[in-house]
Amino acid sequence: MKEVIQTVVNEIKQVLTEVNEDQAKELSSYIEGAKRIFVTGEGRSGLMGKAFAMRLMHGGYDVYVTGDTITPNIEKDDLLLAISGSGSTQSICYYAEKAKELGARVSAITTNEHSRLAELSDHLLVVPAATKKRLPEEPDTIQPLGNQFDQSLHLLLDAIIIYTINQSKKTDNERMTTKHANME
Repeated sequence: MKEVIQTVVNEIKQVLTEVNEDQAKELSSYIEGAKRIFVTGEGRSGLMGKAFAMRLMHGGYDVYVTGDTITPNIEKDDLLLAISGSGSTQSICYYAEKAKELGARVSAITTNEHSRLAELSDHLLVVPAATKKRLPEEPDTIQPLGNQFDQSLHLLLDAIIIYTINQSKKTDNERMTTKHANME
């Protein structure tokens, strides 16, 4: 078991080491410049996106998740954060197209810089991890399906929110705690 755990840790460390720092910083700037932020993703990638949306909310950002019943319309000056490991998930590409039509900016997080989603986006953050497709350019992994992407995505998005709030100085841990759910 310890060997498996260490291998997973090493794989994620390798992926995160290869993330383009400028792309991550640019996403931080897009977040800071957005009137509102909308997060979309399917499956586990969507769950990682929801976790990020929650942290953004804790940080004081006006954030929504596509598909939720209380999510309003997207507009000019809003940001759609579109997550798809393959960059080809139809629903995510549709949301990106629609957001662009309506004047919103689109930031894609994917493994595939040549994907349809990447083409539709104003900003791209490449996570150089393996997906369930196991394309030749993807790294080797002992993990099944898109685990390596999803786990790396979770840690990367956490790092981006930490970086963003530290740069903006708009909040800190104490203020974020006041926005944490209290009906538990």
